[in-house]
Amino acid sequence: MTKKVVIRRLPTGVPGLDALLQGGLAEYSFNLIAGAPGSGKTTLAHQIMFALANPDRRAIFFTVLGEPPLKMLRYQQQYSFFDPAKVNDSIRFINLADEIVAGDYDRVLKRIVEEVERFGPSLVMVDSFRSVIQSAKTAGRIEMDLQKFVQRLGMLLTTWEATTFLIGEYVALESEANPIFTVADGIIWMAQSVERNSVVRKIQITKMRGHATIPGLHTFRISDDGLQIFPRRIAASPMPPESNISSGHGSAPSRLSMGVPLLDEMMGGGLPAGYSLLVAGPSGSGKSQLAAAFLAEGARAGEKGVIAAFEKIPARSHKMQLDELIASGEVGMIDTRSLDLSIDETLHALTELIERTGATRVVIDSISGFELALAPSFREDFRESLYRMIAVLTGMGAAVLMISELEDRYTDLRFSPYGAAFLTDAIIVQRYVELEGQLKRVMAVVKMRNSDHSHELRFYEVTDAGIVIGPPTPGMTALLTGHPRPS
Repeated sequence: MTKKVVIRRLPTGVPGLDALLQGGLAEYSFNLIAGAPGSGKTTLAHQIMFALANPDRRAIFFTVLGEPPLKMLRYQQQYSFFDPAKVNDSIRFINLADEIVAGDYDRVLKRIVEEVERFGPSLVMVDSFRSVIQSAKTAGRIEMDLQKFVQRLGMLLTTWEATTFLIGEYVALESEANPIFTVADGIIWMAQSVERNSVVRKIQITKMRGHATIPGLHTFRISDDGLQIFPRRIAASPMPPESNISSGHGSAPSRLSMGVPLLDEMMGGGLPAGYSLLVAGPSGSGKSQLAAAFLAEGARAGEKGVIAAFEKIPARSHKMQLDELIASGEVGMIDTRSLDLSIDETLHALTELIERTGATRVVIDSISGFELALAPSFREDFRESLYRMIAVLTGMGAAVLMISELEDRYTDLRFSPYGAAFLTDAIIVQRYVELEGQLKRVMAVVKMRNSDHSHELRFYEVTDAGIVIGPPTPGMTALLTGHPRPS
């Protein structure tokens, strides 16, 4: 062999699946779609088939279920991808129920061969292929017959230059001694689980000959449009570039104004582009107001913004302003109404919106609300997933402001119940202090990576006009502690 064979990739038409396969499905491959009942195998097969089938690339769908194809089609045609004009023209459905009853591999194979030679398809699907195996076992056929049948079927379909999908109900333990898993070029594993009131669906490419795929489990949803897969995204670099802003070495990122008078000065010139900022404080301290001001200031500067609001949008004047910005398209808002989200689904929505709008400012309000919106299983590794999400977003060049809700403890200096402080490039803390029988709000910039910043505590107020920070207060320590400053 002196010339390298190039395998053509077929676009599957399933959002996220081509990314998972890193380019699509290998043409003429012999694939298995496996998983438990109800995990979405048949829907995935139909979605791929209707996306690929046309007069020049016809498809046959063999059904071996006890129910007729018409019953299956009655439900499948509810999806938007179903095109009735392709049925009987580009797509043909064949029922193998009579051949399966006998449990005779030769008879099943003969019928498949006859139909394939008659119709000349480029796509062949058998659902549920496991019914063939179960029928054969009932009839007392031996395992060698199964292996021979699978090998013969695979050779024939490859000779016919057909891309093949066998759909079967399997559990992981069966895969070890099953010849189908050995012969298959690709294996797509699908699963679903019920966690409290949430249904979590996951997909995994456990085998794909000839090209790399994105490893691991990936979440997906089934809607009226069919499957949508949310591949796990990994940042190109683990965190934003380390620019020495204070010393001037290297190329320093531009600074984004926070939209709050005196805060930019406290931060040493604003928030650097591509940085992550944690705003931590107790309820009512004005965290959401600060986030709204950050987005509004971006709009005034001609910069697009994105907000994932898991809490109520601030109720003062900034709410009206933020509503107007969302309505005008200057600020995009992702749908967070679902209570069984995954990190990857949320990250997909954020990155898609950032790429579409060119947004440079992102707000997550709040981290605690975000965690509650996740399905229970995703809360177990929430810290690690949050790290990955921050790395992806800042790697895109966006400045990310995250809100952390803290308990009303006036003596503790904590920033996040998730240990997220070390994940971020900058931290602003908001606190209540008791002064002369009243609760006052104070703010400080605790951290600003690679940048000089103020270390002062400043009094501030939350007004109808937004957050108003006061000037430096001489003797602040004495005021807060009740002890005079040493002379």
